Amino acid sequence: MSVDKDTVNKIARLSRIAISEQEAEKMVGELNGILAWVEQLGEVDVTGVEPMTAVIPNTLRMRDDVVTDGNMRDKVLANAPAKEGIFFGVPKVIE
Repeated sequence: MSVDKDTVNKIARLSRIAISEQEAEKMVGELNGILAWVEQLGEVDVTGVEPMTAVIPNTLRMRDDVVTDGNMRDKVLANAPAKEGIFFGVPKVIE
């Protein structure tokens, strides 16, 4: 695949990027180099290579999924503008 100056200008217009004619000429060579490199990657034989998500082995830190109130009810209610007993006090919405 090859990119010409018209394609670069179209991509810049679609991306809403203002580029000069000199920048467009420079981008033609850069984009063609990138596309050539990507085509070169397609030639690599990857049969038998397992897909990976990272270059180092990672494991997720797991914890038990336990529902708790955090044992901080008094601290949380201390920040409430109004409270009623052990609950938040809120203004009446429906009359």
